Parts: sequence; structure tokens; C-alpha cells
Amino acid sequence: MIVQLTGTLVEAMPTHVVLDVAGVGYELGISYNTASQLPPLGSSGVTLLTRLIVREDAMELYGFATREERALFDRLVAISRVGPKLALSVLSTFTPAALATVVSTQDATRMAQVPGVGKRTAQRLLVDLEGVFQKDAELRSLVGLDTPLPLDGKAPKGQDSVDDEAAAALMSMGFSPQEAQVALEGHEEAGALTIEATLAYALRRLGGGI
Repeated sequence: MIVQLTGTLVEAMPTHVVLDVAGVGYELGISYNTASQLPPLGSSGVTLLTRLIVREDAMELYGFATREERALFDRLVAISRVGPKLALSVLSTFTPAALATVVSTQDATRMAQVPGVGKRTAQRLLVDLEGVFQKDAELRSLVGLDTPLPLDGKAPKGQDSVDDEAAAALMSMGFSPQEAQVALEGHEEAGALTIEATLAYALRRLGGGI
């Protein structure tokens, strides 16, 4: 199993790269998020975490800038009818932290923004990924979820980190810390006490709905 490659970046496109490792060129499929973190062409000592997918007619390598992204790729391709290309499409649309937020809020509208994913597929992916996050403590830790996703959609009693988790989720979506703080003001008085309800409240405020 090839799990990591380090070499010189000789080709870089939004969907793939070529690494020269000791004179051998390896082509790796990548997500847009990984592409955005690459150094300039010609850089040496470039390391990508990898996964090798073996098919009947081909062997394909995929590269990742972070452990979080590789872990999510592994879980995505394990889902029925999700291949490497669709998995990379999901990872090109969301960072690992943002995907965790989409799953925790069961946001089918945002999931359907992934190219090649319709509403029905989005709903199926959310259900499957919710189960993955619930069962996989390592994955939750990697993407910054300290507790399992609740089976009943309610936050555990006594949870004190709703504000922090909601703020982190908002910032992973691209909002500034100041915007997140303002958006969260008043959520307890409005009855938004779970992470899901708090995020929905904050996003409505950010969209001018409150």
C-alpha cells in the first residue's frame, strides 16, 4: 500500500498533480482543496498523503494535503455507489470541517451543491455519513467533533461547548470570528440550544432572516 509520496512537483492542475519521486513520475488525483495548498511548480520535498485504488482495468493514485481529507475520502468511497471521482467532488466542495457541519445539520441543500449530486443522492449521503461520524471516534476527532452526532438530533444534556462548536463551524464556512460572534448573539433566548439549532439560527441571522 502506498500511503505517502514525497518528491518534486512537476505538474499541477485543479484535479491532478504529477510528483517526480526519484525519477519516477506519479500522477495523483486531487481535490480543489488540496490543489489550493500546493507550493509552486518545481518545488521539491512536496509530500502528499495517498490512497491507491485498484480496479480491474487500472490502478489509480489519489493525493491529499491532510489526514482529515484522506480519512474522509476513505469513508466516502466505502459508501455504496460512491466512487473516487464523486468522493473528490465532495472534498472539492467542502473542507473536512465544513463537511462535518453539513452532516451534523443534515443540510441537504448544501450537500446538493456538490457537482453530480442531486437532491436524492444528497439525502442518502447525509444519512450514510451521519452513521459514519457516529461510529468513528477517530474521524470525529480529526474533523474537530469531540462528541458523537446524537441519534435523536438533540445535543447531550450539560453540553457547554455549543457556542464554541457553532463558531468554529461558521468560521470553517468562511465567516470571520467577529461575524460568527454577532450571528450567535441571542440564540439561547431564542430557544436554539443544540448545535444544529444554533447553527440554523446563526445562518438565518447572517442571511438577514432575523
